[in-house]
Amino acid sequence: MHTTLPGKVGLVTGGGSGIGRAIALGLAAAGAAVALVGRRPAPLAAVVAEIQAAGGQALALPADVSRSSDVAQAVAATASTFGGLDILVNNAGFSPSGRITDITEADWDECLAVNLRSVFLAARAAVPLLQQRRGGVILSVAGTFGLRAAAHKAAYSTAKAGVINLTRAIALDYGPENIRCNVICPGYVDTPLTAGVPPADRDAFLAATQPLPGVIQPEEIAALAVYLASDAARMVTGQVFVVDGGQQAGLYKA
Repeated sequence: MHTTLPGKVGLVTGGGSGIGRAIALGLAAAGAAVALVGRRPAPLAAVVAEIQAAGGQALALPADVSRSSDVAQAVAATASTFGGLDILVNNAGFSPSGRITDITEADWDECLAVNLRSVFLAARAAVPLLQQRRGGVILSVAGTFGLRAAAHKAAYSTAKAGVINLTRAIALDYGPENIRCNVICPGYVDTPLTAGVPPADRDAFLAATQPLPGVIQPEEIAALAVYLASDAARMVTGQVFVVDGGQQAGLYKA
């Protein structure tokens, strides 16, 4: 095990499954204590058990990341339990489908709240703790729809584009205090959210849009997150990292 994050404390939203789970496990394997935040207690508890079984430290914090009070309490509980905070990973997401004439106002509001407002709330709560450490890391997962809009994903594309520019703004504002802020944009990843797609449909889509063969695994996103959270990336901030098998390299007919 490479302990590239010994003594560090991380908090991962949406940490109960998929990319969030993989990032939490990756941070823990690198030596960090990890708090996991999400709406569903059972998946959080399962990931905590995995981390503890491997000898790591972890904490489950059921919360709604779109609510200011929940976020503040989760950040405070993390610092109280582990003695501070060094790494915030904003991974929670909600992705309704539809054009603007198809989705409801409630879906629009929830999508922006879960995907974008949550990043603002969590970063706002975390920055004072990172300042106490004289530096730290904020990572957000935005997805490639934040770079290039997708049909029938109006709300999600808008929210994730906001995450990218919010990331840049935080990087500019807090860089002088050694707080780094970057964003990861995954492409099509093998997660519970994509598990319902028939394999034939998945393979056809990837063949038409992705130059590299294969399906991206959550652990591959986690490996990048661990690097960005480590001192090896001490001069990396305000950047967008795309892991999409090459989809954004050119225009492909889906």
